[in-house]
Amino acid sequence: MQDGSLLELRGIYKSFPGVKALQNVDFTLREGEIHALMGENGAGKSTLIKVLTGVYVKDEGDIYIKGHTGPVQIHSPKQAQEVGISTVYQEISLCPNLSVAENIFLGRSEGRIISWRKMNKQAGELLDSLGIAVKPTQQLASCSIAVQQMVAIARAVDMDCSVLILDEPTSSLDESEVAKLFVLMRKLKDRGVGIIFVTHFLDQVYEVCDRITVLRDGKLVGEYEIEKLPRVQLVSKMLGKELDDMADIKNESPEYDSKSDEFVYEGKGLCSSEGISPFDFNIRKGEINGFTGLLGSGRSECVRTIFGADKVTGGTVKVDGKEVRISKPIDAMKQGIAYLPEDRKRDGIIGDLSVRDNIILALQVKTGFFKPFSKAKATEFAEKYIKLLDIKTASVNTPIKSLSGGNQQKVILGRWLLTEPKYLILDEPTRGIDVGTKVDIQKLMLKLASEGMSVTFISSETDEMLRTCSRLLVMRDRKLVGELTGDQLTQNTIMATIAGGEKDAE
Repeated sequence: MQDGSLLELRGIYKSFPGVKALQNVDFTLREGEIHALMGENGAGKSTLIKVLTGVYVKDEGDIYIKGHTGPVQIHSPKQAQEVGISTVYQEISLCPNLSVAENIFLGRSEGRIISWRKMNKQAGELLDSLGIAVKPTQQLASCSIAVQQMVAIARAVDMDCSVLILDEPTSSLDESEVAKLFVLMRKLKDRGVGIIFVTHFLDQVYEVCDRITVLRDGKLVGEYEIEKLPRVQLVSKMLGKELDDMADIKNESPEYDSKSDEFVYEGKGLCSSEGISPFDFNIRKGEINGFTGLLGSGRSECVRTIFGADKVTGGTVKVDGKEVRISKPIDAMKQGIAYLPEDRKRDGIIGDLSVRDNIILALQVKTGFFKPFSKAKATEFAEKYIKLLDIKTASVNTPIKSLSGGNQQKVILGRWLLTEPKYLILDEPTRGIDVGTKVDIQKLMLKLASEGMSVTFISSETDEMLRTCSRLLVMRDRKLVGELTGDQLTQNTIMATIAGGEKDAE
């Protein structure tokens, strides 16, 4: 091993039926380093992490860990922990009904008698040393997601990990929570812990990381020092293209007549069981508009009301100028409305079903299960959208759960496009996916709008909204507080409206 290295992977190969997931990949993590692992969905990041943590067994290659003579064999997560490798995933794998201290020491108590006082004292000292402001006796479920992730990190640190893998730890956090997590990461770095940081947020990579390793199509593109790799070059290396696709999108704009009175959807006094204040909303043919605001502001609740996904408690709706009743999703679907939900794992994919079955699901619901599609017809539908959306899958029969997150998202998008909607609602369609897939989805939105489809778009990334939307509705505390168009569509105006710097919408 090289001097200063904690971990070295050399010539790693891993294949699945029909897919070469990793091909001759090298990776080096040094002491006291925060190292970003970057790449599009399907690039091999998750597979490499799973090989390193013993979830998958590599086909070829060697893994070296500081303090061990020769290569180590990791065939299970337990073996990974034994050699000092710990992982904190996006989905917290702790017990919310137990206290913070109990979660830190879970499964590690010796004997049958537990000294609660001693355990709480040790947990408190550990939390204090890491600057985590939470009481050891507090129930984990009462803590924010950010604090729960920090508790998971504290547990990993107390188990003497020298290598800490953080897999998309910030995807559900707001800016202040991300800042707290970064403080903790820097403290661990100062202690000599090596951190592998898997994320899709470029700003965060350049804020906290020392080096970047880029994978593409299961192969190593290269390792780079952060200050020597400009962002445009990073995106280029991830995409495999010598151009800035993001700039291309900025030069495009949704093509629709803003003076047109051809409303596809009009809602007045809409409200639901989720506590949002009554709001008015409309969208024209070929328009892309969006809801923006801080996490918890009511963005998702608004679109779920429009689609009937939450219990609608008031308001009137017109579709194409005619008054209709939408109280449940099937009502919306029959009116030509489609909705891609925020949480694709909970509300979108059905993991054990194939790509084909996931794609045809919404259309089958719309037409009725008493009129099932033939296998040939279902395959034809699936192949059409696999090609259109460039979904990377071995076949239409592949279980969707084995696809990368970005490709799962494309399958769900294909599901709704198959219903040929006139109005498409996309709630966080680019969360947790790579830059390349984000570009694909944004360009597709612009194309669909130019062909006359109406699109409502929600994203936590304001620049994404500004690149694609012609009108933004601003939410604060579950109220609609502003509507921005034209020259008002700037970061500053959005932030001022959210903060109350603009006159509230009546």
